[in-house]
Amino acid sequence: MTDSGSRSAPALSFKDRLLLIRREELPALLWSFCYFFFLLCSYYVLRPVRDEMGIQAGVGNLRWLFTAVFGVMLCLTPLFGLLFSRFSRHKLLPIVYLFFASNLAVFWLLFHSQLYVRHITIGFFIWVSVFNLFAVSVFWSFMADLWNTDEARRLYGFISAGGTAGAVVGPAVTALFSRRIGPVNLLLVSMSCLLVCVLAIAQLTKWRQKQPKKELPPSQKPGILAGIRLAVSSPYLLGICGYVVLYSTTSTFLYIQQAEIIDKAIHASAERTALFAQMDLAVNVLTLVIQVLLLQPLLARLGLTVALTVLPMLTLAGFLALGLHPTLSMLSVVVVLRRAGEFAIAKPSRETLFNVLGPVEKYQAKNFMDTVVYRGGDTASSWLLSGLKSLGFGIVGVSLLAVPLAGVWAAVGTLLGRSHARLLNQRTDPS
Repeated sequence: MTDSGSRSAPALSFKDRLLLIRREELPALLWSFCYFFFLLCSYYVLRPVRDEMGIQAGVGNLRWLFTAVFGVMLCLTPLFGLLFSRFSRHKLLPIVYLFFASNLAVFWLLFHSQLYVRHITIGFFIWVSVFNLFAVSVFWSFMADLWNTDEARRLYGFISAGGTAGAVVGPAVTALFSRRIGPVNLLLVSMSCLLVCVLAIAQLTKWRQKQPKKELPPSQKPGILAGIRLAVSSPYLLGICGYVVLYSTTSTFLYIQQAEIIDKAIHASAERTALFAQMDLAVNVLTLVIQVLLLQPLLARLGLTVALTVLPMLTLAGFLALGLHPTLSMLSVVVVLRRAGEFAIAKPSRETLFNVLGPVEKYQAKNFMDTVVYRGGDTASSWLLSGLKSLGFGIVGVSLLAVPLAGVWAAVGTLLGRSHARLLNQRTDPS
């Protein structure tokens, strides 16, 4: 792989010019697309079931579920640090996905046993919430290892589109086959998708080993708690932590309001599950359109700073609209637009922040931020929301309180974009 500024680029065909892809990048790009496709397909097969289980557990209990997820993340972070310090990255990633695949096999057996159904349901809700953040975090860490900043600007939109395509196929698989084979057997479909991810990792590892070695930025030595120490000591990483917390806080506010509004408006479980699936489909179709048509021009022409502020400003407008009109139709519009903005623009832009960092920052610190910090924000905000509701704040009051939070979030995004530009100028970009 070469940095576009380091030497002249090879001649491009019309197709390559159209997609901004160089010939030597194509095999890894397609495997990256495949990897993300099957990863999010695996998750989105399960997501509608998880959301319905959350409502069945009781809207008032969601803060306890978020707290449980946070506790699990706290336990997993040092374990991941230990594994990262003992195994090479190309060996560790398959272990992570094979572990999650084996978990799905265990849940499949437990659900078929019909024993302790309520406890298994709660455990499954927690597991899916952990799996989603952890598995996707590891994916983007691997992408930050494969691609430098210039390549990320050109290729992350296409790679993200692979995940979005998987996120479109996942709910469709659930809708088509849940009645034919039963929701429980869909766990085996999700498990099969994870096994394809392991194959993609193997192919990408082979491709990377054939490429000229990158000159990596300075990095700390791996250790059980190295990622945590870096995340709380580096101003740059602390800024990313702040960005993640503000995102997760506003997400939790919106998620709990979504559960309340939908629970009051729709009483049948099947109808609620269908609505969740329809919203997922709308989000993912819109995300795919934005990724294919808008993300690369946005990053290339307007820059990372603007891309990092799009979702906060969209969130600000959404909460303001929800405060004025707290209806199911308005909620649906806000949720769809916000989630599409996150997946299509904010997520790949946020991941680009890690391309100027070393391996320990990319894997251990990033994993800590994507899991513990993210779910810590979920947990704290869910309890905060519970306290606000006990003081008489309803949907309107909470929505209006979220507006200034979104403004702070936009300011943090602006500062991060400028810091990334400074780091990029100071350090030699991988080539």
